[in-house]
Amino acid sequence: MRLGINLGYWGLGMDADNIAVAQEADRLGYSVCWAAEAYGSDAATVLSFVAAKTERIDVGSAIFQIPARTPAMTAMTAATLDTLSGGRFRLGLGVSGPQVSEGWYGVKFDKPLARTREYVEIIRKAMSRERLVHEGANWTLPLPGGPGKPIKLTVHPVREHIPLYIAAIGPKNLEQTGEIADGWLGIFFAPEHAALSLDPLTAGRAKTGQGLEGFDLCPTVAISVGEDVKAAADSQRSYAALYIGGMGSKDKNFYNQLARRMGYEQAADEIQEKYLARDYAGAAAAVPHDLIDSTALLGGKERIADRMQAYAAAGVTTLTLAPAGFTLDERITALRTGVEALELAGLA
Repeated sequence: MRLGINLGYWGLGMDADNIAVAQEADRLGYSVCWAAEAYGSDAATVLSFVAAKTERIDVGSAIFQIPARTPAMTAMTAATLDTLSGGRFRLGLGVSGPQVSEGWYGVKFDKPLARTREYVEIIRKAMSRERLVHEGANWTLPLPGGPGKPIKLTVHPVREHIPLYIAAIGPKNLEQTGEIADGWLGIFFAPEHAALSLDPLTAGRAKTGQGLEGFDLCPTVAISVGEDVKAAADSQRSYAALYIGGMGSKDKNFYNQLARRMGYEQAADEIQEKYLARDYAGAAAAVPHDLIDSTALLGGKERIADRMQAYAAAGVTTLTLAPAGFTLDERITALRTGVEALELAGLA
């Protein structure tokens, strides 16, 4: 099992530290450094900067938002990043959510599965450097009846195949991800509930005549180091409450639905009710300890090593760490503990 690092969003006051974290992860042998985007920093610019400041570690988008760019633009960006980084780019995609898609980008959040499938098809075609011709429900290239003509990508990526990942939570999206992607970007993944994600991913892979071998299962997992497990879990409460309670509307919150499928229906209701009422402290307090403990790495090195073994046994191939804490020392400590725990678990 390999390790990754997720820098999250840029612009939270830790930007200079983010480069130091990426460089330390590079030195420690981490496999990939991911960056996110929502409606603040864009991931492409951040990844360009990280790639320029590192030597070996891959850089990946977790995620590029599908409503933010045309598929051809995404193909251009992926090819450029792969070239500039010397063949170290991984392309992670996701549909975002209805509030961001429609409120920020002005793109209707309808038929996300069909849109994702078509988006990936165009990207793969463009990056193959064949002349781009496509006729679908969302995009027609070239536009008919005008001056447009089939064009092919002029940039030559370092690799013939840039790994493509999709962030997916719902069963249908997971199944499609298994069918059309090279890897999966997960969140709030608990080994004890692995079947919720792996069963549909496996079904999708089966449609192409393949199994999960060679498919990168890559969940992002918070890591909080310290002998006081309760305190370590408490450091993750606000983060969990934000996603389960506030990411999306009351009727369409994918993370809230995931918590329900994991058996936390009552807690999911309470977290969302309090969060939407702006009782953020109450929402955080309502997150069950067991939910945090099962979806994060908490405690000392030995306890974290035990949990890493559970993630590996569940099939995870790249465990991406999101270090808790706002100081550089806290984040670097988490990075180093991750490597030590991986070695202690016999997984390095």
